[in-house]
Amino acid sequence: MSEQKFSRRDFLQTACIGAGALALSGCESASVSAGKKESGNKAGLPSCDVLIVGSGGAGLRAAVAVRKKYPNLTVVVVNKGMPSRNATCMAEGGINGVIDFEHGDSHELHAYDTVKGSDFLGDQDAIIKFVEKATEAIHELDYAGMPFNRQKDSTVARRFAGGAKFERCNYAADKTGSIMMHTCLDEAITTGVKFLLDHYLLDIGMDNGVCEGVVLRDMQTGDVVPVLAKAVVLATGGYTRVFFNRTSTPFNASGDGIAAALRAGVAFKDPEMLQFHPTGVANGGALITEAARGLGGKLINNQGERFMSRYSKKMELAPRDIVARSIETEIREGRGYGEGMGSYVLLDVTHLGEEKIMHELPQIRHVGLLFENMDLVKEPIKIRPTAHYSMGGIEIAKFDDMSTHLSGLFAAGETSCASIHGANRLGGNSLTDAAVTGKLAGEGAGEYASKRTGFGSGKHSAELAAKWRVKFKELTSGGGTSNEMYDLREELGKQNWDNMGIFRTKEKLEALQIKLEEIQARYDALKIPNPNPIYNTAITDYLELGNLILLARCACLGALNRNESRGAHTREDYPKRDDVNFLKHSIVTLVDGEPQLSYKDVVITKYPVEERKY
Repeated sequence: MSEQKFSRRDFLQTACIGAGALALSGCESASVSAGKKESGNKAGLPSCDVLIVGSGGAGLRAAVAVRKKYPNLTVVVVNKGMPSRNATCMAEGGINGVIDFEHGDSHELHAYDTVKGSDFLGDQDAIIKFVEKATEAIHELDYAGMPFNRQKDSTVARRFAGGAKFERCNYAADKTGSIMMHTCLDEAITTGVKFLLDHYLLDIGMDNGVCEGVVLRDMQTGDVVPVLAKAVVLATGGYTRVFFNRTSTPFNASGDGIAAALRAGVAFKDPEMLQFHPTGVANGGALITEAARGLGGKLINNQGERFMSRYSKKMELAPRDIVARSIETEIREGRGYGEGMGSYVLLDVTHLGEEKIMHELPQIRHVGLLFENMDLVKEPIKIRPTAHYSMGGIEIAKFDDMSTHLSGLFAAGETSCASIHGANRLGGNSLTDAAVTGKLAGEGAGEYASKRTGFGSGKHSAELAAKWRVKFKELTSGGGTSNEMYDLREELGKQNWDNMGIFRTKEKLEALQIKLEEIQARYDALKIPNPNPIYNTAITDYLELGNLILLARCACLGALNRNESRGAHTREDYPKRDDVNFLKHSIVTLVDGEPQLSYKDVVITKYPVEERKY
């Protein structure tokens, strides 16, 4: 193949492990390609040193970190689709990190803004380390070739994000997440990371209380495959898809890693903390970046009022939970446009002018045209809050290496909960989370794998795989209708939105709890009418739905028992924050398959708890 004709697709193909039988041998051959033959895999199962599930920003940063620090280790990234299909691509506004220390900004101020933004539910020891590593992450991405916008002095361009005192949201137009992901993907390919595509995470295997690997479903063939690894990193994204079509996240972000960790005995931390982004397009929930408000966008009601003056001195740049509640309040009190779920307010950026919009907001202009047939250069766009981000996730035991309480298992990005974001994430901190925790998890997993002499026995993983094979056979043994599962999915999303959305009450949450039990029972009785295992997307949809039901039940349990309002968790029957009883994390575990709730204290070190005012 000539150099002139060697395309990016060709390049990707050389870096990927094929699916099916070739994929399995590929996992093993990854060891050979690294120049050594693995020992300790007595079961003869596919294996690699570090297995990373998820190919978003966090997963790719983890993979690169392993290969750079431990080049003799084999690294395989598993994904249920293409490596570029993930929620990272949908993060638009920018990535927070202090790079200008000459005009008053500092790590301390970034930390304080993050703690305050979290409504003091963030663990301050982790946050302080997080903001320090954020600066390092920006420089690393810049050095890796990420095409940031530039200031006149050629430094990385920055703008305001909600809840921030300084311009520390570094950006690449309004495509920062997509550009960051592709930068990380390029790095992963060039450092020798291998990819196992079209494989779905089913469960985590254990050997004497240590993670020994995972069980995967090959979506191309339907085969159930146990894969051994010396260390596993979960980076599968969040779980706001519990609201189904009322969210900005991609359809494949179904909380698979969190659900698998729960079943393996790992705790789910702060599940009720789900963020609603203030500005999704009214038709479909696709994101209109916070950068639009950072550049001066105005929120307008049906009275022609710039209504945020009623709710915060920071106007449109108040933290997301405040802006989202404000928009919903305007709609509830009759100052919105339209009716029911079709209600909306307007976001106006026309005063910025076409040149600035085309230079800094080209993607959301495209989104406006695509979803609403509205050109935001010429007219305000219809918006309404949309479920956007999961502050909750797999409980992290140690921030420094993003290890969990299951030895050999690590987590990163939105899948994890190191309590950086607490009850509300600041705009711009999600990509920083992916970049920082991804690298930490990769280095932690690499160090763990480098010290481990062999693999687990593979016995538990093989047993899990056998159980899944039986389950899939029963699932496709006849009966069921093609629409039954999808009607149930719609019902799940509607019930969660109506009863566990922006405004919550005891009555609503108790009703939801009962409804989710009914949905679980209906799910357990489902059958898939098509028995063909090859690319049977109905099976994938079934698995995702099961995970979402489990995570919704955990979130409902946490929300029902948190009798206060804090950050994104707004209880209309308990409108005040209660630091006496609820300055603590919700911890959900599975006991005999049922969610059980306990609590853990918030770590407070430097910043005293105070009233949260903006």
